[in-house]
Amino acid sequence: MLLNFLLLQAGLDTTTQEAVSDTSVASRSTLDLLMEGGPAGVIISFLIIVMSFIAVYIFFERYRMIKRASRVDENFMNNIRANVKNGNVAAARALCQASGSPVAMMVEKGIMRIGKPVRDIEHAIENVGKVELSKMEKNLNILSIIAGVAPMFGFLGTIAGMIQTFSSLAESNNLTIGVIAGGIYVKMFTSALGLVVGIMAFIFYNLLNGMIDRVVDNMELSTFDFIDMLQEPT
Repeated sequence: MLLNFLLLQAGLDTTTQEAVSDTSVASRSTLDLLMEGGPAGVIISFLIIVMSFIAVYIFFERYRMIKRASRVDENFMNNIRANVKNGNVAAARALCQASGSPVAMMVEKGIMRIGKPVRDIEHAIENVGKVELSKMEKNLNILSIIAGVAPMFGFLGTIAGMIQTFSSLAESNNLTIGVIAGGIYVKMFTSALGLVVGIMAFIFYNLLNGMIDRVVDNMELSTFDFIDMLQEPT
């Protein structure tokens, strides 16, 4: 409503001016829009871009780590069962150490507690599982923070730019559509940038959490198998 009021006060031909404005927008690059956002817009846009690089780095680093953690030999538990039943505990531990996956680390802890009450074994395995889960979730909270903060930074940059634009209009008393529209669409760039980075970080965060949930399910199933194995009659 405020923009329409200003355009009416200017008394300009809207159709002609929109055509000129569209040509100007098409001829400007992203870098031009960034630089025209004013000092506050440039600083905030730079911070949002840094957030995007951090989000991408965390995603690929965590993706590789979680992918490795999810790789478990289909015959792993069968080999563990055979070695434990034969009394070859050392070979069973060696299999776990060779695998190095969260499942293997949990099973190895259980093997080290063989001979103790089942409740103690379960508790020891559960503690290892918590440690392994913590390793997989490392830095995911940063992705969550970026997903929430990046759009807010974008809106802050837009508001700062709009304040600057209307302050300049008040001083110059120039209500032409070119000045008004130009100042507004340049300032909106930080909002768009913040939303893009926020959405990207949100998607990364949920994809990685989905992968972790699948690994945790496998950890729980392997724990149940191991405990059942210990309780089988010999």
